[in-house]
Amino acid sequence: AVYGPAAAASGRPAAVPGWLRLLCLGLYTVNAVYGDTIVMPCSQGIPTDLMFGKWKYEPENSSPVFIAFRSEIKKRVQYDDIAEYKGRLSLSENYTLSIKNARISDERRFVCMLVTEDNVYEEPTVVKVFKQPSQPEIIHPANFLETEKLKMLGECIARDGYPDGNITWYKNGNILQPVEGAVVMSLQKVVDQSTGLFTTTSSLQFMPTKKDANAQFACSVTYYGPSGQEKIPSAPVVFDVHYPTEKVTIKVLSQRNTLKEGDNITLKCSGNGNPPPQEFLFYTPGESKGIRSSDTYIMTDVRRNATGEYKCSLIDRSMEDSTTIIVHYLDLSLTPSGEVIKQIGEALPVSCNISSSRNATVFWIKDNTRIQTSPSFSSLQYQDAGNYVCETTLQEVEGLKKRKTLKLIVEGKPKIRMTKKTESNKSKTIVCHVEGFPKPAVQWTTTGSGSIINQTEETNYVNGKFSSKIVISPEENVTLTCIAENQLERTVTSMNVSAISIPENDEPNDGNREKVNDQAKLIVGIVVGLLLAALVAGIIYWVYVKKSKTPSKHVNKDLGNIEENKKLEENNHKPEA
Repeated sequence: AVYGPAAAASGRPAAVPGWLRLLCLGLYTVNAVYGDTIVMPCSQGIPTDLMFGKWKYEPENSSPVFIAFRSEIKKRVQYDDIAEYKGRLSLSENYTLSIKNARISDERRFVCMLVTEDNVYEEPTVVKVFKQPSQPEIIHPANFLETEKLKMLGECIARDGYPDGNITWYKNGNILQPVEGAVVMSLQKVVDQSTGLFTTTSSLQFMPTKKDANAQFACSVTYYGPSGQEKIPSAPVVFDVHYPTEKVTIKVLSQRNTLKEGDNITLKCSGNGNPPPQEFLFYTPGESKGIRSSDTYIMTDVRRNATGEYKCSLIDRSMEDSTTIIVHYLDLSLTPSGEVIKQIGEALPVSCNISSSRNATVFWIKDNTRIQTSPSFSSLQYQDAGNYVCETTLQEVEGLKKRKTLKLIVEGKPKIRMTKKTESNKSKTIVCHVEGFPKPAVQWTTTGSGSIINQTEETNYVNGKFSSKIVISPEENVTLTCIAENQLERTVTSMNVSAISIPENDEPNDGNREKVNDQAKLIVGIVVGLLLAALVAGIIYWVYVKKSKTPSKHVNKDLGNIEENKKLEENNHKPEA
């Protein structure tokens, strides 16, 4: 606006400078941040005939209050004694007014007055002050939420903002809208009278469902700043949601899929509620009364009679679950077992019986070597002696294996057979073949004169048999005696040996003896065959003679007496003989 004598004299408004006309088209607004410096320029140019300039502010429903003066003639600045602006004002040479430490009370209309000799120019400026609120936070959060219950979840608070803001609630990033009886919100705004700043609070009552377990709740404050609308989010909060148990589950805690006798069994019962039940009733097979326990029930060193159906239920027995447990077992009995001493030639039946929860695999081992058939002895021999193991396993059950051992000892009195052999008319080898168990001790004695070429030599003791030999060169006939003795008996056998100068037949060894036996059997067979052939020929001859003595129908009854008939018969048979 223009004021002064020129305007009054002409009766029309004085000309307004271009820079002022632009400002008068609309109020000039300065946006300031709380606590910063407010800078308000007076104009874009200073009149050449300017005398002085003043700044004032216009309170609502009150007279303007001048706060700053600058004389263009005297080049001095003066600030009015206004308490709220004391020490905060600064007026520059171009009449720009600066206010330090912006406050909410600074949000008002300021006017710059430029006075010349002829006119007074006024330029209004509106100051807007903004204060960003603190980051919102959820306070007084609920310890937990419950399904089917509307409960205070918490309060979202944003402090010290200007102008006042609004609060929005979110669940899993989605805006929560009010729902009657399920989502209830209440907004409250409080102004600090000393600062003029707003504290905004929104409370949220929420009725969760089971699906809201682990849901993230958050809030945000929306406010206006110098550059427009802005938003600050809070940190998310997760609430524990309580809901009742709807299902009970029983499990067997084991590192293996199968159980065997001697194992420990741990049963665990659980409910799908939150919080889960802490106590349950456990029922063992055949028992109607439950055993009250925590969520686990332990059985140690179980036996096969622990097989059956196990149950667990809530304390009020409103719901239950069951599982079946199979305790696998494997029994093995070996008859006989341990150390068994038998005599050679005796019979020894052996049986290995299995009783198991499933089909078991059985195999035999003799002296650390697996054998294909089960041992059974109708006539024990020395080679049958040894350590026998009957072993069985359940392949489907880890660690279920049984074995029992039979240590078979076959004893026998010493038996001796002697053989001799002449070596190139210089020496004779005498061998004493010995059988028996425990191993017999062998001694040689000799009668007559002779010399032993070397000491006694023994072969290895295998399957109850070994041999001892000496080599001699007798100058005369001698008798050698082989003595074999063990704990059961003492056996003595002698052999006459001719002088080395006298030839004699060697005693056959085992191989030759078998050949001789075979030849003897052949001769006996031939003799028996010849005897049978002679017997058959005699029978035929007897039948023929008998038929010849029968009278013919054509023989005359007057053949003479009996003596003559006999002679005639003898004459008739002579040529046949």
